[in-house]
Amino acid sequence: MIERYSRPEMASIWTEESKYRSWLEVEVLAAQAWAELGVIPAEAAREIKEKAAFEPERVAEIEEKTRHDVIAFLTNVAEHVGASSRYLHWGLTSSDMLDTAMATRMKKAMDMIIGDVETLMETIKTRAYEHKNTVMVGRSHGIHAEPVTFGIKLALWYDEMARHKKRLENARETIACGKISGAVGTFAHVDPRVEEYVCQHLGLKPAPASNQVIQRDRYAEVFCALAILAGTVEKIATEIRHLQRTEVLEAEEYFRPGQKGSSAMPHKRNPILSENLCGLARLVRSYATPSLENIALWHERDISHSSVERVITPDAFIAADFMLARLNGLLGKLLVYPERMKKNLNLLKGLIFSQQVLLILTQKGVSREDAYRIVQRRAMEVWEGKGDFKSRLLEDEDLAKYMTKEEIEAVFDINYHLKHVDTIFKRVFKRGES
Repeated sequence: MIERYSRPEMASIWTEESKYRSWLEVEVLAAQAWAELGVIPAEAAREIKEKAAFEPERVAEIEEKTRHDVIAFLTNVAEHVGASSRYLHWGLTSSDMLDTAMATRMKKAMDMIIGDVETLMETIKTRAYEHKNTVMVGRSHGIHAEPVTFGIKLALWYDEMARHKKRLENARETIACGKISGAVGTFAHVDPRVEEYVCQHLGLKPAPASNQVIQRDRYAEVFCALAILAGTVEKIATEIRHLQRTEVLEAEEYFRPGQKGSSAMPHKRNPILSENLCGLARLVRSYATPSLENIALWHERDISHSSVERVITPDAFIAADFMLARLNGLLGKLLVYPERMKKNLNLLKGLIFSQQVLLILTQKGVSREDAYRIVQRRAMEVWEGKGDFKSRLLEDEDLAKYMTKEEIEAVFDINYHLKHVDTIFKRVFKRGES
């Protein structure tokens, strides 16, 4: 999955090389902290910094015997450092290094995801202004409701992505937390100043309290933020799939020259990118559940969370990164068909203006029940294929008691439904319109 679906920048965070490099960074910093405190020789810390190295293949070879990845790693590093390696991992437990190093990698990954969202928001904003006044029918339950604009639909997506950005930023802040507090979090064999030193140099905050691990509610916040983000990606992709249906065809994915839609039917142009995104959203959402279940570990720590996180952490970030990049490209090249939108807007022959008639009647003193009866009676005739809504209203004797011909005619002015588009855009994009 890493090689095929992720950008190199995101994939590189989750390689074995990157993992061991982050481990080594924590170990080197811890040794430097101990040296500054005068606990280990300064020369030993210098040697650790200068000589420390590793080979993933050698770590794997050692792990075959030790059955412990951290010990295998430290053994390999010690082969490079020599005698001063006795000061490696001084006073630390495995999770001091593992969780602190993971925090640095997750923080980097979150920065990339936030950047992806910002890029996507700019694309959505550009398309929103492009189609600010592109009128189309709004639908509820899949049925024509009242006029809206495609720009408003895009503005809604932008506003939702802005909320995701805040959630991701909060989750990034939550996960940017390290701990160097020993086997059960009591600092029995490690000075709290070592933790402060390491975290400061890594751009992390020390955990105010910990046991053997960073508490997994922090991780769960990250995975839940990614899961909610995936839900919105699916929401947008689902809308595009609906708009591309043959019977609708108000928008469709860009179909490049030479592209094929079906092995059997040469005419097909399928929304494959959107369908792909809907499938991946299910995957990213599924990672939220095990992250939540990882919160409850036995006493000061067990290892049940470890196997889960080895799978869901790289996969969730890689999938989310890929989804955002794909959606950005999809929306940037999305083909929009205003004429088809206009044609579909008129499919119900004016029925989409029914609420306006209902409200006018109530303003003129008609009870809501009677007004509804008058309007619905004529609307159902149009549903049954008996003319258009305006004509049926103009010939209605009950309606004529309350509304003039001119008032009925005015109901069918599409601009009535667009009068607050500017207000919506100012609210969403926080600036005026030219």
